[in-house]
Amino acid sequence: MIKAVLFDLDGTLLDSAPDLIATLNHLRAGVGLKPLPAEDLRHFASRGALGLIRAGMPPCDDETLESWREAFLSHYQVNSFVHTRPFDGVDVLLAELKSRNIPWGIVTNKMEILSTPLLEKVGWKTSASVLICGDTVSSSRPDPEPVMKACKMIGVDPGDTLMVGDDPRDVEAGKSAGCQTAFALYGYADKESRFGIPENTTQIEIPLEVLEILENSGAA
Repeated sequence: MIKAVLFDLDGTLLDSAPDLIATLNHLRAGVGLKPLPAEDLRHFASRGALGLIRAGMPPCDDETLESWREAFLSHYQVNSFVHTRPFDGVDVLLAELKSRNIPWGIVTNKMEILSTPLLEKVGWKTSASVLICGDTVSSSRPDPEPVMKACKMIGVDPGDTLMVGDDPRDVEAGKSAGCQTAFALYGYADKESRFGIPENTTQIEIPLEVLEILENSGAA
């Protein structure tokens, strides 16, 4: 029986790609480059600042990469909720989890300084039972440590927890921690990365399908 649900943030709960890509194009403009189409970069949105920079900026040395990363984070921090919104159905899903007394939390590789303001702006800070960020623990997904810490903080055994994400690393971390897993096909994963989805992972087309998983597990 599933007693708690953990979610990835970008590409699973929030459609944050528009603001992440806008920040990358701001960075490109700063070095005289033309903006790239959003559709070419959307599937990099779950890979953090460095993943987007490597995908959308010219090859560079480590010093330049770090400089670009700092500039990216500085711009994104104040422009992270311009076009970012929950995916359709997410607010209904979270409200339904609350009504069923099923705690939910977030496990993301995004830094806390970026994640917490987003939760405040979208109105989830007080309703989420736990927030584990990329700098909360020493390891990041696909290491199971963040997921295991989230389960411990909620007080639920990993075997009674569902981990939902849109990147194979999310479900790999969940599997390694002993959780049940679901893969969000509506998120940012491209066709190639979907081949990395671990076995026995439920694939969902819309957020509300999480409720079907709960019902099939015997959850309230």
